[in-house]
Amino acid sequence: MVYYRRLGAVPPKRHTLFDLEDGTPTFEEFIGEEGFSSTGSHIYHKRVPANLVDSRIWELGDQSLTPNVPLRPRHLRAPQLFARTGAADMVRDRRLLLANADVRLSYVVATETSPLYSNGIGDELVFIEAGAGRIESVFGTVEIRQGDNVVIPRVTIHRWVPDPDAGPLRALVVEGAGHIQPPRKHRSDFGQFLEGAPYNERDIRGPERLICVDDDALDRDTEVYVRHRSSQGQAGSVVTYDHHPFDVAGWDGHLYPYAVNYRDYSPVLGEFLQPPPTYQAFQGEGFVVCNFVPRPLEYGERALKVPYYHSNVDSDEVMFYFAGETAARKGSGIATGSVSLHPAAYTHGPRRQNYLDSVNMTHPNEMAFMVDTFRPLELGEGAMDCDEPSYPWTWSGRGPDLPAT
Repeated sequence: MVYYRRLGAVPPKRHTLFDLEDGTPTFEEFIGEEGFSSTGSHIYHKRVPANLVDSRIWELGDQSLTPNVPLRPRHLRAPQLFARTGAADMVRDRRLLLANADVRLSYVVATETSPLYSNGIGDELVFIEAGAGRIESVFGTVEIRQGDNVVIPRVTIHRWVPDPDAGPLRALVVEGAGHIQPPRKHRSDFGQFLEGAPYNERDIRGPERLICVDDDALDRDTEVYVRHRSSQGQAGSVVTYDHHPFDVAGWDGHLYPYAVNYRDYSPVLGEFLQPPPTYQAFQGEGFVVCNFVPRPLEYGERALKVPYYHSNVDSDEVMFYFAGETAARKGSGIATGSVSLHPAAYTHGPRRQNYLDSVNMTHPNEMAFMVDTFRPLELGEGAMDCDEPSYPWTWSGRGPDLPAT
C-alpha cells in the first residue's frame, strides 16, 4: 500500500520479544512483497502463526478455458448464473468468466459468510455491484458498500460477511497473478498520491478495528481455504491451524486490505472526450483497471459524449456494467450485471445512432468498471453458460445463423 497504518499493540522496535501488558507473549509475523524488498506489514499474534495440524484438497471445480475462436465480442449475462441458486458465499461459489496467465475474472452472488480464505497466487480486487457487509481479516475489519473497489493483498487470511439487510452481495472478482496497486502515474517516488490524482489517501478506507476472538475460539482448530499454484496451474487446499488466525494483538505497516468507492474518484473534465486511461484506478501485472464515473459533460462544439470507435491493438477490453445500460451500448441488451468482452484485433464502439445522437445528450450514462488485459482472454465455464450469442451482430443488425458457442 501507499501509506503507513497501525492498529493495536506493537513494540518500539521490530524483531524483538514483545509481551502484552498481562504478560502474554506475542509472535511476530512479516507479510511482505518481493522477497523482503518491498511493501510489507508486521503482525503480532497471540499464538504461533505457523502451527498447522492438517491439510486436505479443496476441489476448485471446472477451471478450464476455451479460446475466443472464432473471434467475437461477447456479452455475458452474469446474473443469470445465480438465478436459481440458494445459499452461496464469496469464496467457494465464484463462477469463472474470463482468464489468461495474468488475471482471472469471476462473478459471484453471495448471501452467506464465507470460510476463512487466503489467495496465495496474487492480490484480489473485488468490485461491489450491489449489497454491503464487511471483510474480516488478520488486519481487522473493513466495512464495504455498493460501488467499492476492495483490494486484498496476497496471502491475507480473511472472510466475507454480507449484510443480510442490504440484500445479496453481488461482485466481480479480479484475481491477479501478482500485485494490484494504485497507478504509478498518480504517485510520487515515495508512494504519496500526487496533486491532481483522481483519488488520494483520504479516500482509502483501511481496517479500523481489530477482531476480538474469545478464548474458546482462539485455541480451536480452524480451517483456511487456500488458492495456490501447482504444476497444472491452480490448485486448492484447506489447511487447519491449531488456533484461530484472528489472534492479532496489533500490527503496523503499509500492506493491508482497503476499499475505495467509485463515488470518490474525481473525473477529468475536457472540452472533448477524454481517453479511457484518464479513468485508470488501479494497475496489475499485465492489466489495468478503470472506474468510469459520472462526469461533467464535454462542452466543445459538436463534441461526442460517448466513446469514439477504437481498436485497442494491445488489449482485450472487459466492461462490467453496474448501473444498467450505457449510452454507447443502448439497444444492445446490456443491463446491470452484464459483462462485455471486446477483444484486440476488433474495432468497437457505440452503435451508429448512439454515436450520432450523443452530441445532443445531456445526461449520458457511461458508468462501468473496466479491465484491460495485455494478453488475450479466454472463456471460463461461467462465460460458456451465460454468453449471449446474438451480441456480435448488435452493431450491424444482422449476422450469420450460428449456434451459441
